Amino acid sequence: MMQETLKKSRVALVRCGSYEEPEVLAAIKVGLDLLDGLGEFVKPGEKILLKPNVLVGASPERCICTHPSVLSAAGKIFLEAGANVTWGDSPAVGGAMNMNLSGLKKAADDIGIELADFSHGRDVMHSGALLSHRLVIAEAVLDADGLVSLPKLKTHSLTRLTGAVKNQFGCVPGLLKNQQHARMPDVLNFAAMLVDINTLVKPRLYIMDAVIAMEGNGPRNGRPRKLGVLLLSSDPIALDAVACKLINLDPSFVPTCGAGEKAGLGTCHFERIDIVGENIEDYICADFDVVRKPVVSRKGGRIALFIKNRTSPRPVIDKSKCNHDGICVAHCPVSPKAVNWVNDDRNSPPEHNYDRCIRCFCCQELCPQGAISVETPWLGKILFR
Repeated sequence: MMQETLKKSRVALVRCGSYEEPEVLAAIKVGLDLLDGLGEFVKPGEKILLKPNVLVGASPERCICTHPSVLSAAGKIFLEAGANVTWGDSPAVGGAMNMNLSGLKKAADDIGIELADFSHGRDVMHSGALLSHRLVIAEAVLDADGLVSLPKLKTHSLTRLTGAVKNQFGCVPGLLKNQQHARMPDVLNFAAMLVDINTLVKPRLYIMDAVIAMEGNGPRNGRPRKLGVLLLSSDPIALDAVACKLINLDPSFVPTCGAGEKAGLGTCHFERIDIVGENIEDYICADFDVVRKPVVSRKGGRIALFIKNRTSPRPVIDKSKCNHDGICVAHCPVSPKAVNWVNDDRNSPPEHNYDRCIRCFCCQELCPQGAISVETPWLGKILFR
């Protein structure tokens, strides 16, 4: 029985009712104690890189990015352990400006940790990959002794959940992330690529910000929803599975969970997960607004793709909200564009060509106005209701 317990992946579930820094700091320390202490993850003198989720620059109240107090508290803890600490991410748009708008740069500056270089990358071969045997990874990640991931719990139209595994997509510099979407239009391949990044960069620890999560039209235009917890683990698959349980989502609907188990990254089966700390039943949000359906693979021949294009969920523009800024067009990763101006008329909203659309949902993810949502065509509603 003792051997079986030792084999389990441990996830610390710690109450954290606010973003007041003393409370966040205390909660992370409790979580680390539940995981056998900070010494499991760092030695004095090591270069530790903290990697928050910085999708775009937005105020902390919008819950798009990891909260500054989580970065600050984690930074203080690793500094106290004698580590040389830096931080950073590669946002989808906006570059370094995002770090200021999100409040993260001020939090980092206040404790004296420098912003690392995520704009330049190097080719790395990954012999143990599921799919991506060659990846370009930010130099800051490759130069660190250890990576500590600080994900934000949010909904995501493509992968259902932005959590521990998907946070490492930000280790890919800049617009190279769009290229990955174009190279891997099938969501299962995309999930395998995300897992490959994690097995390559091997974060030592994941601290998930679920104090206030995002539900609905995430990962940018959803609604804040208080869950009041932080999650800590060295197993990102187990951590994402526990996050799924918190929001009443079947982990099998999150494609990185299955791919992660296949790669040996972790487990999403609860009989092999030891949840320590708070009683998770006290924190489950049963009506959390998230898509509770399996993802739709785009693998298959022309007939299969023809059917899927007319039945699978797709991005739809609300013309009343669109301000014609063209961000969706600029970041569509396919060529020719799946969303574009009609006759180059920028006085009207862009339109989608669904036969070209790979359902990466980059347009929906990055639209500043929240004018794009994901909807299922009428035929899909009839066939798969």
